[in-house]
Amino acid sequence: MRMVDVIQKKRDGGTLAKDEIEWIVRGYTQGDIPDYQMSAFLMAVYLVGMTDEETSQLTLAMAHSGEMLDLSGIHGVKVDKHSTGGVGDKTSLIVAPLVASVGVPVAKMSGRGLGHTGGTIDKLEAIPGFRVELTKEEFVRHVNDIKLALVGQSGNLAPADKKMYALRDVTATVSCIPLIASSIMSKKIAAGADAIVLDVKVGAGAFMKDLAHARQLAETMVRIGRSLGRRTIAVLSDMDQPLGTEIGNASEVREAIAVLNGGGPDDLRTVCLALASHMAVLGGVYPDFEAAHTGLQQALASGAALETFARFVAAQGGDPELVRRPELLPRAEREVPLPAASAGFIEAIDAEKVGLAAMLLGAGRLTKEDAIDYAVGVTLRKKVGDRVELGETLAVLHVNGAKEARRSPCCARRTGSGPFSRRLTRSFTKSYNR
Repeated sequence: MRMVDVIQKKRDGGTLAKDEIEWIVRGYTQGDIPDYQMSAFLMAVYLVGMTDEETSQLTLAMAHSGEMLDLSGIHGVKVDKHSTGGVGDKTSLIVAPLVASVGVPVAKMSGRGLGHTGGTIDKLEAIPGFRVELTKEEFVRHVNDIKLALVGQSGNLAPADKKMYALRDVTATVSCIPLIASSIMSKKIAAGADAIVLDVKVGAGAFMKDLAHARQLAETMVRIGRSLGRRTIAVLSDMDQPLGTEIGNASEVREAIAVLNGGGPDDLRTVCLALASHMAVLGGVYPDFEAAHTGLQQALASGAALETFARFVAAQGGDPELVRRPELLPRAEREVPLPAASAGFIEAIDAEKVGLAAMLLGAGRLTKEDAIDYAVGVTLRKKVGDRVELGETLAVLHVNGAKEARRSPCCARRTGSGPFSRRLTRSFTKSYNR
């Protein structure tokens, strides 16, 4: 078999056989296929596409390129959840303990963030002492004991995907549905879950900007999961504005605790209950979505979900007292309010620009080597549809001097009147006057 022949076959619209796809993935992972040929193959896929069968076989080949987690030692139906990512997306912090509190085992591996704010792992590390690395024995024991463990993604989990994604990133082949779907699902398959709930974000602050492409991605991933023997469903959720009101690591943990305590923003609670309800049905605890939704609301109201989160934090080395007193989580040195320049109603919030602002403050990473400041971020005081008076605070920047001064010095002024703050205010909101 020659790579040039496979490239030509795909370029000309041919359908690749299982052994051809496995050969490509194995050869590239082992270094036998050079970057320039893999780049040509990825561009052929980008231009021509893949059948459902090809996409499933690519997913499986990438999943088997490294470690395949064996979760057979965990009792019950293991249900995983994946979000395609967005601004203020702290759903895993809420959904995982909520589902675990009703008896569904959640054995989850998550990654770190590169972009707007940290990933789930970064948010959890805002809790002093929290360990994201567990032995396999600890991982299995925690899930069996408290129905929940969450660790950092193994470096040997789907290594073919990691290598291929790095190449896609520099060859303009990222935005290809079969390649996106197989990338996401290869890691989920390798992580060993029996059932998977996918949260596909759509809107200005999401990777998928429009509903049609988001639905296409969701349907493709569901078909992949089901074809590989995993019970899989997808939910489309809005990311035209940030989810909840907090963007930043420690502040997102505080907001997650508020939801687990029966409060929190309505939009965040609604999305989390929807995702958790589907997970609980797939896990066999409830017969249908409505019954699950009612049962999970009771778990929030009774304090069972919050108690599960506290046990989870303690089991992984964090201080459970912070769950009961979230004000003890890291806080920034100062707050910079952003006032409204006119009265009116909030018409739109550009989620992506809010996320970039949080990253510039230090809540996210520009490069893999950047250190995250857990305390900094943005709090939205207004959401779409809210009434605003002249001078009223639209948002608050949580600022630590050294990092913030290096990245965006204009914003360090306490008045929030510098040019950076003015640009930020304009990018956050649009309003129409009375």
